[in-house]
Amino acid sequence: MNQTTPAIVAQGAVQRLPRVALFLFCIAYVLPGLLGRGPWKTADISAFGYMAELARGGTAWLSPQLMGLSPEVDALLPYWLGAWAMQLAPAWFAPDFAARIPFGLLLTLALVATWYGTYYLARNPEAQPVAFAFGGEARPTDYARAMADGGLLAFIACLGLAQLSHETTPALAQLCFTALALYALAALPYRTLTPAIAGVFGLAGLTLSGAPSMAVLLGGGGALIQLLDRSNEQSVTRRAAMLAAGAIAIVTLLVALLATGLDLWRWRIELPHANWTTWRNLGRLLLWFTWPAWPLALWTLWRWRHQLIRMGMPSRHLALPLWFAGVAIGATLTTGSADRSLLLALPALAALAAFALPTLRRSVASLVDWFTLLFFSGCALTIWVVWIALQTGVPRQPAANVARLLPGFEHSFSFVPFLLAASATLAWAWLVKWRVGRHRAAIWKSLVLPAGGAALCWLLLMTLWLPLLDFARSYAPLVRRTLVIFQHQPRCVEIYGLSRSQIAAFQFHGHLALRPAGSDSRCPWLIVDKDAAPTLSSVVDLTRWNFHSTMRHPADRYEDVLIYKRAAEPGS
Repeated sequence: MNQTTPAIVAQGAVQRLPRVALFLFCIAYVLPGLLGRGPWKTADISAFGYMAELARGGTAWLSPQLMGLSPEVDALLPYWLGAWAMQLAPAWFAPDFAARIPFGLLLTLALVATWYGTYYLARNPEAQPVAFAFGGEARPTDYARAMADGGLLAFIACLGLAQLSHETTPALAQLCFTALALYALAALPYRTLTPAIAGVFGLAGLTLSGAPSMAVLLGGGGALIQLLDRSNEQSVTRRAAMLAAGAIAIVTLLVALLATGLDLWRWRIELPHANWTTWRNLGRLLLWFTWPAWPLALWTLWRWRHQLIRMGMPSRHLALPLWFAGVAIGATLTTGSADRSLLLALPALAALAAFALPTLRRSVASLVDWFTLLFFSGCALTIWVVWIALQTGVPRQPAANVARLLPGFEHSFSFVPFLLAASATLAWAWLVKWRVGRHRAAIWKSLVLPAGGAALCWLLLMTLWLPLLDFARSYAPLVRRTLVIFQHQPRCVEIYGLSRSQIAAFQFHGHLALRPAGSDSRCPWLIVDKDAAPTLSSVVDLTRWNFHSTMRHPADRYEDVLIYKRAAEPGS
């Protein structure tokens, strides 16, 4: 056989992951976290607040505002999607649930785009396995499908994906459009219309979701890779490659003009501080957030290093995901929201991780399986033990810890979440039994347990622990405590120093009409953030207000608001 690539794959190793199983697995990952919960602090409910303002017509569509505050992320499209969903939803839909529907579709689209992006990268002639002297090597299409299955499993297995991909924030929209752009550039040599549409939507969507710089960098780098890709001579004519590169450059220029016209450019570069703590935190984030994709991606770059750059020309199947991951990691190191920037690297890292699978030694695959089995089984056991302790009081220590950390939380039994959690746990046990059993080897088998374990633990958290997490991560307990003080619904409430998320919480959970402090509304109550209290006297006349009480979030000792009641007017 002529060994031109490190991938040595027989036809028997590229059996497909059953489509029904893959579909059900994705559904089981997407739905938990989108159903049954309220908006969480801080970015989740803050974004929802802007969507609600747009839906009720309280702000301009091209410059959404919340009590005079612009969004922290200068995005438009994510807020539009949530607002449109709220306007189109039936009246009996909860507004926050309606707003989450398009974001569930965005997550689904990200999963689909990651699968197809990895598939077309694996179709590249440079990515094909070794051709055996007497035949029997994997067929190109079957090999690409198996690699795409592995890429999707690696994507789902990433620990950092779970929470951020289930929030109604611009970060999820950016993730989806990044995956779309990766698919478009990967599929361009094999398809025309679908990649063109995906590329336009991907780069324009990134721009409208608050990441115009990312869109320009990804588009510009993609055009250069398309132009220099040495596999062009094997798959498409040189003229076609130049035309495609020019089209990508034109789309990139158009999205840059779009960002300029809508004033979406913002300078957000924040170089990390040159101290050990900052770099240690960034290192920890990179290690756990992208696990287990990052070690597999590094292994891919090592084993495929001779194919990455040859004769000064890149190979698409490695250069494209490496560029996408590099841009996202660069943004992680130079922006304030490191985790949300790193989220955009996951589709590319998953694609790179897939190319490690044909080159993994059996001992390494076994090590991954054992580590995954112990880690996720331990996490699942911990979740079950705490839930049992909350239900029965045994063992006592976990229940005591919850009572200490979440004073006022009352747990109750719900049959449907319990049934779902029990079914998922049994499915995990069956998956472990299948993985250790004797069956035909598939190149994606090493990622079945990591992806299954990540999905299991997320589902258990969103069923067994959902009431607990809602209590701890929602502003609802703080708002309910405040409403008890008011005794009856006031006609309006003045606020000072509240954050975007706090404003959205009091509007949504309390149905309060909020006014800025110092206005002529003469509201009977004033809510002040504790950190803004020292400057309150510069805005309002404190002689007209009586301090009533301090209200603290039961699960967050740093989440305090001060409540003032308007003093009685003389002679009243």
